[in-house]
Amino acid sequence: MRISAKGEYAAKAVLYLSLKYPNVVTIHEVAEGHHIPLKYLEQILLALKKSGLLESRRGVHGGYTLARPPDHISVGEVVRAVDGDFSQTSCLRAGSDDHYACPEMDCCGLRQVWESLQENVDRILFQTSFGEVCRRTVNGGGGQQTPITGLDPGK
Repeated sequence: MRISAKGEYAAKAVLYLSLKYPNVVTIHEVAEGHHIPLKYLEQILLALKKSGLLESRRGVHGGYTLARPPDHISVGEVVRAVDGDFSQTSCLRAGSDDHYACPEMDCCGLRQVWESLQENVDRILFQTSFGEVCRRTVNGGGGQQTPITGLDPGK
């Protein structure tokens, strides 16, 4: 799976805000904390705000904070807010507004593999909250991690 630079920066920004939650954090603090170019971060935070994941405050003590607690925001929500819907292959996107139309779309065994892969990626991204990511970060990225449940490698 490949996450865009925008999606990765958005996740890093939300992680930073999650670690500071419920405090309001300036855009400069977020940019410096993760070495994100300020102009790029402005676009990302605006998209996250429009999607309802962030709130902003104006004024001397202004900045950004999460609209909901970190345990109620998933990694998948953040990536989708900045990158839109994502799928692993053009095969899974075919049939909507895509110009690609595979003649074997309904009977191809590979499509079933790609669908299974997409389901598992979605499950991980949308079941992993930023509260969990914060706990993993505080533990140094390892140690006492909560396992991702619901994966069936035999599918």
